[in-house]
Amino acid sequence: MSSPAPSDPSTFLQIRNVTKDFSGYKAVNNVSLDIAKGEIFALLGSSGCGKSTLLRMLAGFETPTSGQILLNGQDLAGMPPYEAPMNMMFQSYALFPHMTVWDNVAFGPRRSGMSKDEVAARVEEMLKLVQLGKFAKRKPHQLSGGQQQRVALARSLAKKPQLLLLDEPLGALDKKLREETQIELVNIIEKVGVTCVMVTHDQEEAMTMASRIAIMSEGRFLQVGAPADIYETPSSRFVADFIGNVNLMDGTLDVDAEAHCEIGCADVKHYIGHGITGTQGMPVTVALRPEKIRVSRQAPADTSVNAVKGRVKEISYFGSFTVLHLTLPSGAALKVSQANTDRHPEDRLTWGDEAWAHWDGWSQVVLTQ
Repeated sequence: MSSPAPSDPSTFLQIRNVTKDFSGYKAVNNVSLDIAKGEIFALLGSSGCGKSTLLRMLAGFETPTSGQILLNGQDLAGMPPYEAPMNMMFQSYALFPHMTVWDNVAFGPRRSGMSKDEVAARVEEMLKLVQLGKFAKRKPHQLSGGQQQRVALARSLAKKPQLLLLDEPLGALDKKLREETQIELVNIIEKVGVTCVMVTHDQEEAMTMASRIAIMSEGRFLQVGAPADIYETPSSRFVADFIGNVNLMDGTLDVDAEAHCEIGCADVKHYIGHGITGTQGMPVTVALRPEKIRVSRQAPADTSVNAVKGRVKEISYFGSFTVLHLTLPSGAALKVSQANTDRHPEDRLTWGDEAWAHWDGWSQVVLTQ
């Protein structure tokens, strides 16, 4: 029986109603997804959400209980991992400690039956790509963590896989090196043109590296989209709370007109510049990112909506920005993020000060689930 044609001609990897059941526990629960050729796609979620199980099924290390995985129209079911046109890079890098960098990268091409000259040409090409040519004769333990990571990437790409799978690719690096390596890794992957699926629990890593992200929880996809779409328009309370910092305020829908809606919360009335097609009185949650909020000692021109007075309880300084934690009249907390554009700002707010927090009517997202 022939495989079904992709719903979109640009679709390269198709995940069709895939479930993985471990003795009654659905680690992956009926997920479907189309990934385009050349795309860098991230599976993002906390531990136990099912992202690693799904990656292992893509790699062929696990077999789906039900559903299909198609790569360029070919069903991968029952295909041994070593025969599949893909390669996986593990968090631990799994480099051979007794081999040189050159031999580590040559391992895959040699096993695939390339001639000696073809192997040499491919290894040199990969080492040039990851800028490690001068380290070819070193052993892995003689390299830094970032260099080992690039050797692992070169080895993964050496066999020219159609699909590259990355399992927490930068998890072993310290924060500063991880940030530097993210863009470098993306540039290498895009230069090669390989389709990539990565698993990570690091939000910043997914937002920086991926063209699209799937947020996973309890074996399901909660939202799939571009990083900016997921951050700015989360589909649920869970997604809003999982990605970045957010203030979540429970309230009721008081007014729902075509051009605006009003939501009453414990400390503030929200005026939002669009309707939501809801029912008056229904419970909703307003999501408001800390960086969308302005804070001042003086009250804004209109304090009836989108404004609340609080008291500074905590101040967290992060160098490029500062987060103020305001205590509101109900006792709830409101986080406000301020960019530190001035080295020595005048009249800086400090602990115990009263301040007004206010924002525009397009800053909030209304969540009904």
